[in-house]
Amino acid sequence: MSQADIRQQQLLDKLLREKYEPIAIVGMGFRFPGGNDTPAGFAEFLREGRSGTGPIPPDRWDVAGLAASDDAEASIRGRIRTQGGGFLDGIDQFDARFFNIAPKEANYIDPHHRLLLECAWRALEHANIDPHSLKDGDGGVYIGIACVDYTIEVEALRYDELDGHIGTGTSHSSAAGRLSYFLGLRGPCIAMDTACSSSLVSTHLAMQGLRRGECGIALAGGVNVVHHPRHHIIFSQANMLARDGRCKTFDERADGYGRSEGAGILVLKRLSDALRDGNEIMALLRGSAIAQDGASAGLTVPSGPAQEMVMRRALTSAMLKAGDVNVVEAHGTGTPLGDPIEMSAVQAVFGAGRAATDPVIVGSVKTNLGHMEAAAGVGGIIKAALQLQHGEVYPHLNFETPSPQIPWARMSVQVPTTRREWPAGPRRVMVNSFGFSGIIAAILLEQAPQRPSLAGTDNGPALFVLSARSKAALRGLVQQHLLRLAGGQATESLADLCRATQVGRAHFVHRVAKAVRTREDLVAFLERSARELDAEAAAPASSPAESPGRQAPRVAFLFSGQGSQSVGMGQGLYRRFPAFREALDACDTGLQPLLNRSIRAVMFGDEPQAEALLKQTAFTQPALFALEYATAQLWRSFG
Repeated sequence: MSQADIRQQQLLDKLLREKYEPIAIVGMGFRFPGGNDTPAGFAEFLREGRSGTGPIPPDRWDVAGLAASDDAEASIRGRIRTQGGGFLDGIDQFDARFFNIAPKEANYIDPHHRLLLECAWRALEHANIDPHSLKDGDGGVYIGIACVDYTIEVEALRYDELDGHIGTGTSHSSAAGRLSYFLGLRGPCIAMDTACSSSLVSTHLAMQGLRRGECGIALAGGVNVVHHPRHHIIFSQANMLARDGRCKTFDERADGYGRSEGAGILVLKRLSDALRDGNEIMALLRGSAIAQDGASAGLTVPSGPAQEMVMRRALTSAMLKAGDVNVVEAHGTGTPLGDPIEMSAVQAVFGAGRAATDPVIVGSVKTNLGHMEAAAGVGGIIKAALQLQHGEVYPHLNFETPSPQIPWARMSVQVPTTRREWPAGPRRVMVNSFGFSGIIAAILLEQAPQRPSLAGTDNGPALFVLSARSKAALRGLVQQHLLRLAGGQATESLADLCRATQVGRAHFVHRVAKAVRTREDLVAFLERSARELDAEAAAPASSPAESPGRQAPRVAFLFSGQGSQSVGMGQGLYRRFPAFREALDACDTGLQPLLNRSIRAVMFGDEPQAEALLKQTAFTQPALFALEYATAQLWRSFG
């Protein structure tokens, strides 16, 4: 093959990667209604068919004073049709110092920004990526955000009460920009408002950015916080809201959607990069597409043909056919207008030509959480990824009597009301989303390839490390790990679990660490640490208050000198720890031209007369340096 042919093939390979390379979900962080903030806990919540909706918290606004008692009263301007929805606890609570934000500035930061910071940090830790390691890299940020409740509240301030931090604290662009600023990311940074499809559109853009090489890692998702009654009143006047605050998707009782709030962040990488880096992959994003309804029956009326077109384009983007997909995560607002339109589009794309014994399965996470608006799409992706990971289809709630407006008898679709095993064959799911201004998005997910182990199969002792910026936070972290172990949620190997705490976390001043051989050792250590930290917290303060933001002290390593050498030194560490092995190999490579032999072979006794050579200063000093340098690198890898 000529050089011209090679260059042409390389160009074709590059173009194909830019268009078709799968994108790996390697981490996720979220806060959803119902107390859902961990993948394992959320999977159990969905598996058991639980609901996160409930009454509107009384601290949001005058719920009783604004609520309408019936439909007639709901038509009166200024009244709210519903008293329910999906809400988060403690949206006013924020550890500003952890994110290096001064108290004065924190007062003017929209809760949207706060949730995004928290969820991004959790997502990176879930991906076993130290957030500090991304500084000055080409990481991208793609955020769906639409609600302006906090801006409305700030606008009520008098002119002489306005503060300079209000601009950066309330703008949507700063919600994304603050993530890039805090993490030191230099890739694309976009805040996207396409109403209810915002987070799915943002994820689509993140996929494009990764494929084109605009960023090497991406944070994508969305956020929605509901803490002002204005939009509740507006949507009540438009008859969009369900009386009971629940999405009764595809049911004859569907009378509108239940507003809810939440935030979700995905950590995304190109599949080739995720495999290279040894990341755990939860699911793959194979294809995606976005479009507009165009001239539909009305600005806020969804278009069935447009939804069909977008889902077909997403299939083409994934190089798959409709028959390759057996589950659809519907937008599923629970409105008498939107549900039949969406189900007809699903039938046209996936149901046509399917046997009645092999229907496409259609559900919506909105029946569990309510409609998170700008964060709705990422909620659907996270549910889909968990289903793919566990090989299960989770139950769709609030489905008692199928809507008579949907021609079920002519459709090859099925709404699951109980948990079931995934249908036979490769696992794939289409996530659909649309906004009330007409922007549609669809993303096709596929089950992940089998991941490599993080730490191999070694059964030796492993170092478990936890750290935090304050003792109170460290105490909470210890309790979280205890609960996870006690609840059987920590299913990974002990070696993988320990390695994740070493290399997949940022390391702070307040720490506990222990070399453990069994899970029982780890539980005993955590229980003892919890008791000690509780006792410290209960003891009278005898020293000045700690400063959570202070930097860790500088560390120096002191090693013994000549005379401590022995044949076989470091051999166990070399077998067990990649960081030690890489450092020692680097020393060996650099020293071979100078010594005319392998210092590693001398150290490990693989060289003839190794013991005699090791006693000669010309070999003793390089061997000790190599051992000590590799040991230092190993400890650095532990944090």
